[in-house]
Amino acid sequence: MMGSLKSNLTTPTVLQPVQTEPAQTRSLQDLVYPLTSIIERLDLSKLFPRHQPLEVELGSGDGSFLVDYAKQHPDRNFIGVERLGGRIRKLDRKGRRAGLENLRGVRIESAYFLRYLLQLHSACALHVYFPDPWPKRKHLRHRLINEQFTSLAHGALERGGIVYLRTDDLDYFQQMIEVFDASRDFVKEQTPAELAGLLTDFEREFNARGVKTLRAAYRSTQV
Repeated sequence: MMGSLKSNLTTPTVLQPVQTEPAQTRSLQDLVYPLTSIIERLDLSKLFPRHQPLEVELGSGDGSFLVDYAKQHPDRNFIGVERLGGRIRKLDRKGRRAGLENLRGVRIESAYFLRYLLQLHSACALHVYFPDPWPKRKHLRHRLINEQFTSLAHGALERGGIVYLRTDDLDYFQQMIEVFDASRDFVKEQTPAELAGLLTDFEREFNARGVKTLRAAYRSTQV
Protein backbone atom coordinates (compact mmCIF):
# COMPACT_ATOMS: atom_id res chain seq x y z
CA MET A 1 0.00 0.00 0.00
CA MET A 2 1.90 3.08 1.22
CA GLY A 3 5.65 3.44 1.49
CA SER A 4 7.78 3.06 4.59
CA LEU A 5 8.46 5.48 7.41
CA LYS A 6 11.99 6.08 6.17
CA SER A 7 11.31 9.68 5.20
CA ASN A 8 9.97 10.35 8.71
CA LEU A 9 13.01 8.93 10.45
CA THR A 10 16.08 10.22 8.67
CA THR A 11 16.71 13.75 9.95
CA PRO A 12 14.83 14.36 13.19
CA THR A 13 14.35 17.99 14.21
CA VAL A 14 15.28 18.58 17.83
CA LEU A 15 15.90 21.54 20.10
CA GLN A 16 19.47 22.38 21.05
CA PRO A 17 20.51 19.92 23.78
CA VAL A 18 21.11 21.48 27.19
CA GLN A 19 21.74 20.19 30.70
CA THR A 20 18.56 18.93 32.36
CA GLU A 21 17.45 18.69 35.97
CA PRO A 22 15.17 16.13 37.62
CA ALA A 23 11.51 16.95 37.11
CA GLN A 24 11.03 17.38 40.85
CA THR A 25 13.43 20.35 40.90
CA ARG A 26 12.60 22.01 37.58
CA SER A 27 10.26 24.98 37.55
CA LEU A 28 7.54 25.74 35.01
CA GLN A 29 9.88 28.12 33.17
CA ASP A 30 10.01 25.76 30.20
CA LEU A 31 7.70 22.84 29.48
CA VAL A 32 9.60 21.83 26.34
CA TYR A 33 11.90 19.01 27.36
CA PRO A 34 15.44 19.56 26.04
CA LEU A 35 16.61 16.31 24.47
CA THR A 36 20.16 15.42 25.39
CA SER A 37 20.14 12.38 23.11
CA ILE A 38 18.13 11.25 20.09
CA ILE A 39 19.14 7.60 20.43
CA GLU A 40 18.26 6.89 24.08
CA ARG A 41 14.73 6.40 25.34
CA LEU A 42 13.33 9.05 27.64
CA ASP A 43 13.49 8.67 31.39
CA LEU A 44 9.95 9.76 32.20
CA SER A 45 10.87 10.47 35.82
CA LYS A 46 12.92 13.41 34.52
CA LEU A 47 9.94 14.86 32.69
CA PHE A 48 7.25 14.73 35.36
CA PRO A 49 7.22 15.24 39.13
CA ARG A 50 4.68 12.41 39.64
CA HIS A 51 4.36 8.93 38.20
CA GLN A 52 0.94 8.85 36.51
CA PRO A 53 -0.65 7.27 33.42
CA LEU A 54 0.84 8.80 30.27
CA GLU A 55 -0.93 10.03 27.14
CA VAL A 56 0.88 11.32 24.05
CA GLU A 57 -0.35 13.61 21.29
CA LEU A 58 1.55 13.19 18.02
CA GLY A 59 1.52 16.53 16.22
CA SER A 60 0.24 18.77 19.00
CA GLY A 61 -0.16 21.89 16.85
CA ASP A 62 -0.58 25.04 18.94
CA GLY A 63 -1.30 22.97 22.05
CA SER A 64 -4.96 24.01 22.39
CA PHE A 65 -6.32 20.47 22.72
CA LEU A 66 -3.58 19.08 24.93
CA VAL A 67 -3.53 22.02 27.35
CA ASP A 68 -7.30 21.82 27.82
CA TYR A 69 -7.16 18.04 28.20
CA ALA A 70 -4.30 18.19 30.71
CA LYS A 71 -6.22 20.74 32.78
CA GLN A 72 -9.19 18.38 32.93
CA HIS A 73 -7.04 15.39 33.93
CA PRO A 74 -4.42 16.34 36.54
CA ASP A 75 -4.16 12.64 37.41
CA ARG A 76 -2.45 11.89 34.09
CA ASN A 77 0.76 13.02 32.42
CA PHE A 78 0.83 14.31 28.85
CA ILE A 79 3.51 14.72 26.18
CA GLY A 80 2.92 16.83 23.09
CA VAL A 81 5.19 15.87 20.18
CA GLU A 82 5.62 18.56 17.55
CA ARG A 83 8.22 19.14 14.84
CA LEU A 84 7.68 22.87 14.30
CA GLY A 85 9.35 25.24 16.75
CA GLY A 86 6.69 27.94 16.62
CA ARG A 87 3.95 25.47 17.50
CA ILE A 88 5.82 23.80 20.35
CA ARG A 89 6.51 27.23 21.85
CA LYS A 90 2.76 27.93 21.83
CA LEU A 91 2.16 24.73 23.76
CA ASP A 92 4.85 25.82 26.19
CA ARG A 93 3.34 29.28 26.75
CA LYS A 94 -0.22 27.99 27.15
CA GLY A 95 0.83 25.23 29.51
CA ARG A 96 2.86 27.56 31.70
CA ARG A 97 0.03 30.11 31.86
CA ALA A 98 -2.24 27.29 33.03
CA GLY A 99 0.33 26.21 35.63
CA LEU A 100 0.43 22.65 34.34
CA GLU A 101 2.96 20.30 35.90
CA ASN A 102 1.58 17.28 34.06
CA LEU A 103 2.39 18.54 30.55
CA ARG A 104 5.62 18.47 28.56
CA GLY A 105 6.51 19.10 24.94
CA VAL A 106 9.12 17.35 22.81
CA ARG A 107 10.23 18.83 19.51
CA ILE A 108 10.90 16.02 17.06
CA GLU A 109 9.16 14.03 14.32
CA SER A 110 6.34 11.86 15.62
CA ALA A 111 7.38 8.54 14.03
CA TYR A 112 10.94 8.98 15.26
CA PHE A 113 9.67 9.72 18.76
CA LEU A 114 7.70 6.49 18.89
CA ARG A 115 10.41 4.33 17.37
CA TYR A 116 13.42 5.58 19.30
CA LEU A 117 12.55 7.84 22.26
CA LEU A 118 9.36 6.78 24.02
CA GLN A 119 9.69 4.00 26.57
CA LEU A 120 8.16 0.78 25.28
CA HIS A 121 4.59 0.12 26.44
CA SER A 122 4.59 3.28 28.56
CA ALA A 123 1.53 5.12 27.20
CA CYS A 124 -2.12 4.44 27.89
CA ALA A 125 -3.24 6.54 24.91
CA LEU A 126 -1.96 8.06 21.69
CA HIS A 127 -3.79 10.96 20.08
CA VAL A 128 -3.25 11.59 16.35
CA TYR A 129 -5.41 14.48 15.21
CA PHE A 130 -5.41 15.97 11.73
CA PRO A 131 -1.97 14.78 10.62
CA ASP A 132 -0.79 16.15 7.30
CA PRO A 133 -2.75 14.18 4.63
CA TRP A 134 -0.09 14.61 1.94
CA PRO A 135 -2.81 14.45 -0.75
CA LYS A 136 -0.56 14.16 -3.81
CA ARG A 137 0.08 10.55 -4.81
CA LYS A 138 3.84 11.05 -5.04
CA HIS A 139 3.84 12.25 -1.42
CA LEU A 140 1.69 9.51 0.11
CA ARG A 141 4.73 7.78 1.58
CA HIS A 142 5.15 10.74 3.94
CA ARG A 143 1.89 10.02 5.76
CA LEU A 144 2.34 9.22 9.43
CA ILE A 145 -0.39 6.58 9.51
CA ASN A 146 0.69 3.83 7.15
CA GLU A 147 1.09 0.05 7.37
CA GLN A 148 4.10 0.37 9.68
CA PHE A 149 2.49 2.77 12.12
CA THR A 150 0.47 0.07 13.88
CA SER A 151 3.65 -1.67 15.03
CA LEU A 152 5.02 1.63 16.36
CA ALA A 153 1.77 2.35 18.18
CA HIS A 154 1.62 -1.16 19.59
CA GLY A 155 5.16 -0.81 20.88
CA ALA A 156 4.32 2.49 22.59
CA LEU A 157 1.07 1.41 24.24
CA GLU A 158 0.48 -0.63 27.35
CA ARG A 159 -1.97 -3.51 27.06
CA GLY A 160 -5.43 -2.02 26.58
CA GLY A 161 -4.01 1.33 25.47
CA ILE A 162 -5.94 3.23 22.83
CA VAL A 163 -5.06 5.13 19.66
CA TYR A 164 -7.47 7.99 18.95
CA LEU A 165 -7.56 9.24 15.36
CA ARG A 166 -9.14 12.30 13.73
CA THR A 167 -8.92 13.77 10.25
CA ASP A 168 -11.00 15.74 7.77
CA ASP A 169 -9.51 13.93 4.77
CA LEU A 170 -11.67 10.99 3.62
CA ASP A 171 -8.90 9.25 1.66
CA TYR A 172 -6.53 9.42 4.62
CA PHE A 173 -9.29 8.26 6.97
CA GLN A 174 -9.90 5.21 4.80
CA GLN A 175 -6.18 4.45 4.92
CA MET A 176 -6.18 4.75 8.72
CA ILE A 177 -9.09 2.31 8.96
CA GLU A 178 -7.46 -0.13 6.55
CA VAL A 179 -4.13 -0.34 8.35
CA PHE A 180 -5.66 -0.71 11.82
CA ASP A 181 -8.34 -3.18 10.70
CA ALA A 182 -5.56 -5.29 9.15
CA SER A 183 -3.59 -5.41 12.41
CA ARG A 184 -4.10 -8.33 14.81
CA ASP A 185 -2.86 -6.12 17.65
CA PHE A 186 -5.84 -3.75 17.66
CA VAL A 187 -9.62 -3.86 17.88
CA LYS A 188 -12.07 -1.03 17.23
CA GLU A 189 -13.09 1.15 20.14
CA GLN A 190 -15.50 4.04 20.65
CA THR A 191 -14.23 7.58 21.22
CA PRO A 192 -15.72 8.85 24.50
CA ALA A 193 -18.13 11.76 24.08
CA GLU A 194 -16.10 13.89 26.49
CA LEU A 195 -12.98 13.43 24.38
CA ALA A 196 -14.79 13.93 21.06
CA GLY A 197 -16.15 17.23 22.36
CA LEU A 198 -12.68 18.60 23.07
CA LEU A 199 -11.58 20.17 19.79
CA THR A 200 -8.16 20.96 18.34
CA ASP A 201 -7.32 24.33 16.84
CA PHE A 202 -7.58 22.89 13.31
CA GLU A 203 -10.85 21.18 14.15
CA ARG A 204 -12.53 24.38 15.31
CA GLU A 205 -11.52 26.05 12.06
CA PHE A 206 -12.68 23.13 9.90
CA ASN A 207 -15.99 22.74 11.74
CA ALA A 208 -16.68 26.46 11.41
CA ARG A 209 -16.44 25.99 7.63
CA GLY A 210 -18.79 23.01 7.73
CA VAL A 211 -16.05 20.39 7.35
CA LYS A 212 -16.88 17.17 9.17
CA THR A 213 -14.50 15.48 11.59
CA LEU A 214 -13.84 11.80 10.88
CA ARG A 215 -12.97 9.83 14.03
CA ALA A 216 -11.79 6.35 14.86
CA ALA A 217 -10.27 4.61 17.88
CA TYR A 218 -8.44 1.32 18.33
CA ARG A 219 -7.50 -0.56 21.49
CA SER A 220 -4.28 -2.56 21.83
CA THR A 221 -5.14 -6.15 22.60
CA GLN A 222 -1.77 -7.66 23.43
CA VAL A 223 1.76 -6.80 24.47
